[in-house]
Amino acid sequence: MDRSTEAQTVVFSRIPPTPPATPSPPVKRRRRTGLLVSLIVTLALVLAAGLYAVAPLRHPLPGPTIELALPATLTIPGKTPKLPWPKSGQGVIAVSGLGTLGAFGGEKPVPIASVTKVMTAYVILAEHPIGAGEQGETLTVSAEQAARYPAERARGESLVEVEAGEEITVRQALQAVLLPSANNMARILAAWDAGSVDAFVDKMNATAEELGMADTHYTDPSGLDPDTVSTAKDQVILATKAMALPAFAEIVKQKTATIPVAGEVKNYNELVGHNGVVGIKTGSTDEALGCLVFAAVVTVAGRKLTVVGAVLGQPGAQTPEQLDRVFSVTRTVLKSTTKTLAPHTLVEAGRDVATVHGPLGTGTTLRTAEKLEVIGWPGLKVKVEAQLPVVPSQIAAGTEHGQLSIQAGTGKATKTALRTSTDLVPPSIWQRIRHHQ
Repeated sequence: MDRSTEAQTVVFSRIPPTPPATPSPPVKRRRRTGLLVSLIVTLALVLAAGLYAVAPLRHPLPGPTIELALPATLTIPGKTPKLPWPKSGQGVIAVSGLGTLGAFGGEKPVPIASVTKVMTAYVILAEHPIGAGEQGETLTVSAEQAARYPAERARGESLVEVEAGEEITVRQALQAVLLPSANNMARILAAWDAGSVDAFVDKMNATAEELGMADTHYTDPSGLDPDTVSTAKDQVILATKAMALPAFAEIVKQKTATIPVAGEVKNYNELVGHNGVVGIKTGSTDEALGCLVFAAVVTVAGRKLTVVGAVLGQPGAQTPEQLDRVFSVTRTVLKSTTKTLAPHTLVEAGRDVATVHGPLGTGTTLRTAEKLEVIGWPGLKVKVEAQLPVVPSQIAAGTEHGQLSIQAGTGKATKTALRTSTDLVPPSIWQRIRHHQ
């Protein structure tokens, strides 16, 4: 027992004690977890940055806008012309399609003598229109109308001889009214058209109102009555309308005409056929003095323009002196008017007309391809109009895009194309991303 115990004891003393078990340190696992977290964070940041960068690309860019660089009107530069008007009377001169060039003497209604017959002829042609070269309807002079001729002649009226039963066409009757200024034929035409002279006068006044002749009042179709009054301004309105009628313009341009009974008659307007004058009507009485409504065709820079004017109240002891005076005034004013009319360049070639604003600071300008000029005079206002279509997001330099026009009065507009000065290109992706930052 003792030996075995001792031996056993010896055996046990040789076996070292087993140390307590301890877990291995998780170093490698912590590294892997940290790497994974870093990777996830990095991916999240990259994704967020990508989403941030791509966000502006998901929205469409706004289209280009246009800013006009020219005003709606331009004025021909220079000193407003002063025409050589007389000291007395009143007058207006205008250029058809452009407007009034000059005026003097105010707008007080005054007697206009046989200038009245312009309205008489205008109403007749409105009611009984005839074309160029046509004679129109035929009217017959009554015995009563013919019987008045001796008394009318005794009063010193301007007349043509007539006979009972005489047949005369509308054109021939108007020639008698507008060339030798026949008072009796004006009354014959009035009664034929309206049934009575008074009814015709009502038509004359109604027409004046329609045309905007606010300071005009007619009391007879011949102008012999001094209570028939108007202004130079109103008579230019009427003359412009009348000259647009081919038959009227044909007649007032004639120096002579042949009509029944009276034979050849002459035009009292001695300016016709000189300095471009193509009409229109003289007038003179003790109350009205010398009066003239005129039209002339002048050529400026190869373009024909119609000048229409009226000069009223020119002094003189009798009709010849009064008419000489008004003819002299008209010659001088018309000559000055012709010199005043000239071409003026208002927009040079290559002028910037509009700025195109693209997105993110991109853009270009639109410039005139050619110069624009207008015929007129210093001080005349000219309308400016730009036709600008929608600009695409990309357009090359030198591309025609839109046009610019200028127009004086109601005349023909002058136009030129517009061209881009530089390329217009959309902003790059990098520009869009940087702009978003």
